[in-house]
Amino acid sequence: MKGGEHQAAPRHRPTASQQVGRWLTQLLRGVVLALAAISGLSLMLMVALTCAEVILRTAFNAPIKGSVDIIGLLCALAMACALPYTSAIKGHVAVEYFFLKLGRRGRIITDTCTRLILAAFFVLLGVYLARYGHDLYTTGQVSQTVQLPLFWLPYVMAFCCWVMVAIKFYHIFHPGQSLLKP
Repeated sequence: MKGGEHQAAPRHRPTASQQVGRWLTQLLRGVVLALAAISGLSLMLMVALTCAEVILRTAFNAPIKGSVDIIGLLCALAMACALPYTSAIKGHVAVEYFFLKLGRRGRIITDTCTRLILAAFFVLLGVYLARYGHDLYTTGQVSQTVQLPLFWLPYVMAFCCWVMVAIKFYHIFHPGQSLLKP
């Protein structure tokens, strides 16, 4: 080596498991962002439908048939699809008074146990929602006014629950990191 020249550091090639881990993280981020977009679209449709309903009802005495059914479905869709994004950015409400009194090891154990319990809860909730969606499908349940099929909503909610499970495991294996930045 001549004076002033630096030897380049050897490049670290990621292992196959690291590459799969990065790919799964990117996939999870994409799914969470897609669900957040669906949630935002649902909110916009709710606002538009509510405004149209108010204008048509007051100005022309012509309400939109089934607007209450549709707004209810959109509201449930918006809430279910927003949950993974909120968890991914760690935007939920946290009570940290007692948590901060614990030492580092106590916080790690408490955080991991809490996330495992929540993951189990969301697995079960997803299973029950999928079963409920199947029941709605087999019985042909529809909304009261405009007869929209209802089976798809519990399926979407179940999928969102299972995405929550993936996010909980991401946070367990990447402590202190958010999956996404707000």
